[in-house]
Amino acid sequence: MQFEVWAPQAERVSLECDGATHALERDQERVGWWTGWAEARDGSRYGFAVDDGPVLPDPRSRRQPDGPDGLSAVVDHGRYGWRAGWEGRPLPGAVLYELHVGTYTREGTLDAAAERLGHLAELGVTHVELMPLCPFPGRHGWGYEGVSLWAVHEPYGGPEALKRFVDRAHGLGLGVVLDVVHNHLGPSGNYLPVFGPYFTDTHQTPWGSAVNLDASGSDEVRAFLVGSALAWLRDYRIDGLRLDAVHALADTRACHFLEELSTAVDGLAAETGRPLFLIAESDLNDPRLITVREENGLGLQAQWNDDFHHALHTALTGEAQGYYADFARAPLAAVAKTLTGGYFHDGTYSSFRGRHHGRPLDRARVAGHRLLGYSQTHDQVGNRAQGDRLSATLSPGLLACAAALTLTAPFTPMLFMGEEWAASTPWQFFTDHTDPELADAVRRGRRREFAAHGWAEDEVPDPQDPATRDRSCLDWPEREREPHARVLDWYRRLIALRRTQPDLTDPDLADTKVAYDEQARWLAFRRGDVRVAVNLGEEPASIPLGTRPARVLAAWEPVREPGPDGLLHLPGESCVVLEQE
Repeated sequence: MQFEVWAPQAERVSLECDGATHALERDQERVGWWTGWAEARDGSRYGFAVDDGPVLPDPRSRRQPDGPDGLSAVVDHGRYGWRAGWEGRPLPGAVLYELHVGTYTREGTLDAAAERLGHLAELGVTHVELMPLCPFPGRHGWGYEGVSLWAVHEPYGGPEALKRFVDRAHGLGLGVVLDVVHNHLGPSGNYLPVFGPYFTDTHQTPWGSAVNLDASGSDEVRAFLVGSALAWLRDYRIDGLRLDAVHALADTRACHFLEELSTAVDGLAAETGRPLFLIAESDLNDPRLITVREENGLGLQAQWNDDFHHALHTALTGEAQGYYADFARAPLAAVAKTLTGGYFHDGTYSSFRGRHHGRPLDRARVAGHRLLGYSQTHDQVGNRAQGDRLSATLSPGLLACAAALTLTAPFTPMLFMGEEWAASTPWQFFTDHTDPELADAVRRGRRREFAAHGWAEDEVPDPQDPATRDRSCLDWPEREREPHARVLDWYRRLIALRRTQPDLTDPDLADTKVAYDEQARWLAFRRGDVRVAVNLGEEPASIPLGTRPARVLAAWEPVREPGPDGLLHLPGESCVVLEQE
């Protein structure tokens, strides 16, 4: 079979395959590429040596059986026999479920996670969003320090296990979304700089030199990233990609990398006949990200909406530190603004940033489903000092209110694993770095970060302690006990309402009307004929809904329909969904 590698600055490149060494030749048609032939089959181990250096894994390795530092292995994707006939599932109308393979089950493998997919099908979600799967040193970690962007972390089960997982999900009617990281690669096991200018000092990021998207040699780096993205969608039949922290992609070229990527993904969707989509994590509040390319946008289908999370979190918890400060001044007003306009910071002053931030969404041109709404994510839970979920401090009633707001808002809702039954387990920051110096630096850095906010050193879990990961694994049996079982039933009922009430999947942001009382701590909003009311206060609230007759579709506590006076009497820390005639 033919082997190839991009190494534009090399004088010599050799291939080692199954113990035999072969000199590669310069490709006469593609500048910087080296090619050669060798006998190989599925599973053959190989690597490349640049200018008589050590044999290193292939930058485009499809498998790393011995981890990021070992040799690559050939993968014949044609060997897998797909069972599920799958035409795809688009993003509009979806309910996503964010899942970390290493803690979704105690086994921490793709096969073990696949055995639990029936729970998600029964819950009613439509797509599973997997946190990053690329190989990283050690066994357990969040996955954002991955290398080998075309391969699957071997302790999770490797390439075949991912195919089995996707096949199982599709057989249950679940789409699969994969979180991919293009803004940096892990510091350990990253050999790309040996091969070429994959990074540039032209820009600096929180992780050091930026991935080279606009300097000399960036054409091939961009092609490397686009090729990796397409491989997940094509070879593993993934339905969509979540792009990590796109605001950290430093690119000054006229055609932004994200526009190039979205064009390529749309092309693959047309070729395969499956709806494929890209979801960005972005801190920019820039509508151009999710505006179609024909209207000078970048063409991504959706983005995470942290503003909705921050507004909801402050309303539920009263927290006001850091980036919560602006939202906490009038939290229900902040929730109302995000429900009707998407962004909270839409050109307003951000005290956390010390400047004005964002720009308004054109609600006539940007559909609500292009924003993901959530009350919890891996970031918002795991980046707390102790990884505590909302369930650690909020009553079941307030958790029910959070679910009601998330699952009936005009956004694409997303849940974080275990949220649906108010999981008691934390989700903490954990690593398994094999480099002792890096491990110690991460440990000290984590403790130093939270010491600045008043946390004692022994209160911050040690990321390298295996017990930190173990504490973060879901406790599946607890979902059958109270109050977890009641919360789980509430999530099921709300998700079912999204299927039976078309108004709840209407993408028109401008059609959402909100009323609230900051002091009494209630908020109500209308979407078509559906009314949603939440009372975050401890005392009962009387909420004016109008005199049109209404019937209760779902209620956390027993509640009567509004009387002739149009007042809804809602118990404290409770919520209700109604339909008005």
